[in-house]
Amino acid sequence: MKDRLSFLLTAIFLVISALHFYWLFGGQWGFHHAIPTDINGNKVLNPSTIDTLVVGLGLLFFALFYFSQTMYSFLKLPRWIVLILGWFIPIIFLIRSVGDFQYIGFFKAVTATDFGRMDTILYTPLCLVIGVSGLLVISKK
Repeated sequence: MKDRLSFLLTAIFLVISALHFYWLFGGQWGFHHAIPTDINGNKVLNPSTIDTLVVGLGLLFFALFYFSQTMYSFLKLPRWIVLILGWFIPIIFLIRSVGDFQYIGFFKAVTATDFGRMDTILYTPLCLVIGVSGLLVISKK
């Protein structure tokens, strides 16, 4: 089960990372729905090119980390790194799924925007799946 969850997380992070690199190089598909806005349509975040690059690289790193947890991995990390990242990554996504109580997460107040609808349908549930799956991977050591 650990290998399957690790592969699932690797695939999820590779897809999300690729999407961020697509946006980095000028792609527009899905970008409008990925930025939180207030009820008037004003962006709450305005990510720069550097922000997008850092997030894309971070997600790629997360994919490599979860691939390293499979029996097919060529990369063997020290136990202390596995423990730190094994807890850190899922906790980030569990916190993200709870949200900021305003624009993101299960308990957001602003839901009637394009982002709010996508957050309810896809982003927040995906963060919860990532968080729970990550905890299951680390607990299967």
